[in-house]
Parts: sequence; C-alpha cells; structure tokens
Amino acid sequence: MTGRRHVVVVGAGPAGLAAADAALAAGAHVTLIDTAERPGGQYHRMLPEAYEAADPGALQHGYRSFDRRARRVLGHPRCSWWAESSVWALERRDRDRDPGSAPATDRPPLVHVLSGTPSGSPRRRHVLEPDALVLAVGAHDRVLPFPGWDLPGVYTAGAAQALAKGERLVVGDRVVVAGTGPFLLPVATSLLEAGSRVLAVLEAGRPGAVARGWLRRPWELAAQVGKSGELLSYTTELGRHRVPYRFGRAVVEARGDGRVEEIVSARVRADWSVVPGSERVIAVDAVCVGHGFTPRLELPVAAGCALRPGPDGSPAEAFVAVDDDQRTSRPGVYAAGEVTGIAGAPAARAEGAVAGWLAAGGAPDSRALATLRRARDRGRAFAATLAVAHPIGRAWPGWLRPDTVICRCEETTYAAVCRSAVDPTRTEPAVAKLATRAGLGPCQARICGPTVAELRRTADVSAEPSAEPSAGHRHRPVAEPITLGELARPPEPPPAFPNSPAQESTS
Repeated sequence: MTGRRHVVVVGAGPAGLAAADAALAAGAHVTLIDTAERPGGQYHRMLPEAYEAADPGALQHGYRSFDRRARRVLGHPRCSWWAESSVWALERRDRDRDPGSAPATDRPPLVHVLSGTPSGSPRRRHVLEPDALVLAVGAHDRVLPFPGWDLPGVYTAGAAQALAKGERLVVGDRVVVAGTGPFLLPVATSLLEAGSRVLAVLEAGRPGAVARGWLRRPWELAAQVGKSGELLSYTTELGRHRVPYRFGRAVVEARGDGRVEEIVSARVRADWSVVPGSERVIAVDAVCVGHGFTPRLELPVAAGCALRPGPDGSPAEAFVAVDDDQRTSRPGVYAAGEVTGIAGAPAARAEGAVAGWLAAGGAPDSRALATLRRARDRGRAFAATLAVAHPIGRAWPGWLRPDTVICRCEETTYAAVCRSAVDPTRTEPAVAKLATRAGLGPCQARICGPTVAELRRTADVSAEPSAEPSAGHRHRPVAEPITLGELARPPEPPPAFPNSPAQESTS
C-alpha cells in the first residue's frame, strides 16, 4: 500500500469517525466499518435518507460539525467506508500464517468482516490485515431486571430513542422514562418530539446525592459548557410539556395481560431499597428504562485487551484499559469512546482523534495532539463525576421475586441464578452457565451477563471479593452470528481503496 499504514477503525460513532479523520490527516489508508447504513452511531442517529429532515441541525446538538467531518472522511480518497458490515471475529496472528513476519505480539489481529445485511442476499466475507486497529465499538443500555420487565412494551431507553430518532416511531402514547443518569433527558425529549406523551421521568438517585455528586468538583463542570447547553435545552423541553422529573423513585414492577398496561413505581433509599408503602401505580402503554451503559467488550476481549474495573470497583462491570495514547495492552490495538469509559460524545471524539492519529503513525509531539489530550482528560473527569452522581444502588435485587426472569432469552429466573451461586457443583461460571442456561440465548449474555455475574456474587456470601474484572461472559470467539453457508465460502479480496496503489501507479 505504497508504504502508507493501513488503519482499520471498527465503529463509526463520534469516536470512530474522529479516529478515521485523524488517521487520514496523518497520512494513513483507513477502512471504516460499521453495522449501520450511515455513520454517526446512536448519538447522531438520523432518519433514513428517503425521509430526511429538512434541517437535521435543528434536531441534534453538534450535527453540522458532525456532518462536515462525515463528508470529509467518507469522501476522502484514502478512506474505504464499509456500511452495513460487521466484524464477526478477530484472529490473533502467528508466524506460521506469514513466515518471516514480525512476532505475533507485535501485530494487531486479523479482522474478519461480513458485508451486507443478514436478511438480504448472502453476505460477503473478507479478511483484513491492518497495521493498526482502532476499536470504537461503543456501549449499549444496561437495564436492571424487575418483575414484568419481559413484557412487550418495556423498552430499553436506547431502543426507544433509536426508534424515535431514526424512524420517528413512538413506542407508546403514554410513556414513563425511568432509571438513572442524564441520558434519561434526551430520551424523554426524543419521545416528546416523536409524539408520545411522557407522563414522568423517574430518576432513582436521591436529589441530595445527585447534587453532591455533580458539585463535588464544580471547576471541572465549568469546562463542559456544551453539555450545560444541552441540559438546558432538555429541561426546557420537559418544562414546556409539563413533564414531572421525580428523584428517588424507580420502576420496580410492570404489569399487564400480554403487554405492559401499568407500572409500579416506588421511592427508594440511597442503596435503592424500596421504602415500604411508597408504591404508586401508573397506567401506561410503554415504559423506557436505562440504568447506565455496558461497554461492548466482545471484540476487545477477543483481541486480548486487558480490562479495568468500572468506576464503582465492581468486577462485573469493566472497561478496556488504555494508556495516555489510547493504546490497549495489545500492541497495534487502540480503543476509544465508551468502550474505555462512559463520558459522552465530546470525550469520545477526543479519544478517537488521539487514537487515530497515533495509530496512523502521526507525530507524538504534535501541538494539536496535546490539545486533544487535554479535551480527553476533561472528558475522563466528567466520566468520574457522572459515576459518582449516578451510582447503581447495591440493594436493587430486593425488587426481584423468585420467579422474576433474569435472562430473557432462556427465561432463567432469579431463583435459578441464586441456586447456582450456592450449589457447590455449579460454582464455576461455565458450569453455572450450562446449568441455568443464562447467557446461552441469541444475545449471548450481552444483556444479562453483568446482571447474572452481580447476582451470583451477591447470593454467594462465602465468595472471596475480587477487584479484578472478569471477561468470562464476554469471551466469544464468534462475536457476531454467522451462518454455516457464509462460513463455508472462502473470503473475498477486500475492495480496493478509491485511490488504491494500482490507481496511483497509472495516474
């Protein structure tokens, strides 16, 4: 490739797009891969092109800046944009595959890609051999289970927002948004804009604790001027629609015949235990819940990247460990965005730009890089504040009943998970997984994995506490579903870059 480094970026959200932009600026060839049809991730999710808004900038914060970057990256002659493509495996290299090559520990893994939609014609299979790999795969909603959470009409906050922003579909006419964290605000706003009536936003954190968390380092918040503007716009919209925002309340049950018809909310203490007698019933046709985010760790774990505990020290929640250059423990592999910590889009963009520039071999003493590092560090400080202001209460399992479903794919109950934690024949996670079947369904523990790990640790009072994050339920050699037919077909050569070496030599 004419001596230029080939950087593969997985994920085209704020972090991945910034990584691709910086890598191109540093002179690399870039392959940008995302499962979506358009770049932007959840943060910049837009309507399909056929129904695109006349002024997308009026609907999203920072859209015009994002649009300029997206056009610059996707139109660059050294960028290959792979939309509707997924990385189904990362394969660590060895010398036998490429005699005389550098040791396997000095090279990033091979990237196995499927191009095309699963419901369409057979997908094409490709294998990429990058000089550097940037993982910007993001995170998904974390939802704590409660009785009835498996009823139709119970949505994750992210799914409800995606339908509202990406399709202008309302999940219900009467909706309650509940959980914890500032993400509840844009979700409620998106639902209002799409036409839903939001009855209430329920924040489980108590007002005093939330305020103390946010104000513990007020000088750090002063650097987040953009987020303050967003917060003001969201609260103004909720106020205009007279949507009550209630602190210290949580949805502890959903009820209905065949679908959700009402929810039970209750006041909760600082540890999220229910205050007896505080239960209230609200008639709804949808409820959207979100209790923070869980990073998508399947690919980082497959690459062999070390993990670090989450901000609350729980080994069930973990993030990719990176150094000041966004390098992971695997040489040639970088990580950026929410997979390294939940800090919001501005921090993700800064991390992505640092990772992309250095992955491409950009000058480490660049003045622009120093500016990006400072922005990244401010984002990390914001992430620490967010974790302190909106922690998960330890007593939330008190919401559960023995028959509450924990793993929705396999219908594993809370009682079964607790039995596996104290049964001496099922103490090993792999054995417990087979015994309870939790995590063996289509989602492969993406939703229930952290919850099952936490519940097993809570139920087993004899277990030794551990501060080391576990990658057990995230270890998947096959990170995305692939059919046997697709696997049997030989991989096709990857498409050439728009400005490929062959084209350059004839120009």
